[in-house]
Amino acid sequence: MKEYESLSWYAARIKPHLPKEAFKPVPSRLLGGLAFLIVIVAGFLAIGFLELNVWFNLLIAIVLGACYASLGFLGHEILHGTVVRKPWLRDLLGAITFWPLCTGPSLWRKWHNMNHHVHTQDEHKDPDAWISAEQLAQKPFVRLLYRVPLFIRASFSLLSLAMTFTAHSLRMFTIYIKDFNPRNRPKVWLQFILPWASWIGVLLWIGFANWFFVFLLPLLIANFIVMAYISTNHRLNPLVPVNDPLANSLSVTVPKWVDAIHFNFSYHTEHHLFPSISPKYYPLVKAHIKQNWPERYHEMPFLKAMIALFKTPRIYYQHKELVDPRAGNVYGSLGNGLDPDDISYQNNLQVFPSEGKPSNHPKV
Repeated sequence: MKEYESLSWYAARIKPHLPKEAFKPVPSRLLGGLAFLIVIVAGFLAIGFLELNVWFNLLIAIVLGACYASLGFLGHEILHGTVVRKPWLRDLLGAITFWPLCTGPSLWRKWHNMNHHVHTQDEHKDPDAWISAEQLAQKPFVRLLYRVPLFIRASFSLLSLAMTFTAHSLRMFTIYIKDFNPRNRPKVWLQFILPWASWIGVLLWIGFANWFFVFLLPLLIANFIVMAYISTNHRLNPLVPVNDPLANSLSVTVPKWVDAIHFNFSYHTEHHLFPSISPKYYPLVKAHIKQNWPERYHEMPFLKAMIALFKTPRIYYQHKELVDPRAGNVYGSLGNGLDPDDISYQNNLQVFPSEGKPSNHPKV
């Protein structure tokens, strides 16, 4: 085998072993979404019309945040076309499920389906990939931020997960709105404005105190849950010249009941290999991957992945390594020396020499 194989190379070897039903939409997945919507409506009514103790409101807000995240995972599934196939119905359901996260279906398909999936972990083309040391050298302000000690940066990054999805979604809108056909831009703008307008309307209706518990705090919680998964999806993997899902993606393991309420979002390598089949069948895909390429497949418990993220920096060096620009410490990536059970590094790499370019790899 070559160092990297294409997505289609793997898919061609697994597809014949999957049942035909795996490639058909599974509308029954909407029942889970309906259950979450019922809980959300009940939570709204309880906070909006009952004068509950603040601790009850806090508990309801936590439940609402979890429901918003789960709806987002279902929306991700819907907008890949694995639940319903009719475009108008797919976009309508996608808009409803992404409504709490204030992300429109057209933007999501452009940003996620057409760019992230096609160019996963490409240094220049993946909108979700972290930057390289070469790119960092061209960003003086960002370089200044990376002079902060790693522990402080990592702590801030962990806390900022509560805002990152919303912030990144807004950034993606500013980047991709110009790429839409002028005839379609009004629709994309409408999908962007309506969720925010509706939540502002709720604020004016029920007041800030109740709005905090039905939207703001749940949004922060949903952001954290969604970004905790997204952070583990690729950020420990290398940048790659070929869209190889076994090299550029990580699947995490969680309890089965968590997989149930999160629509199997933990099976991320499987999702990148077959984004057009229902996550219902991802355990079967996983079994075939581990049977054929066990040495290439990356998986680890979710908590262990989060700890590894906390202990390693987020700047790429020579594509396969992660570097802490301040200390000059170089860590491996998955498949390239990173051991999540014993995270170590090489040191004394000068990432900020006077000419503004990374020096050669340190000799050890």
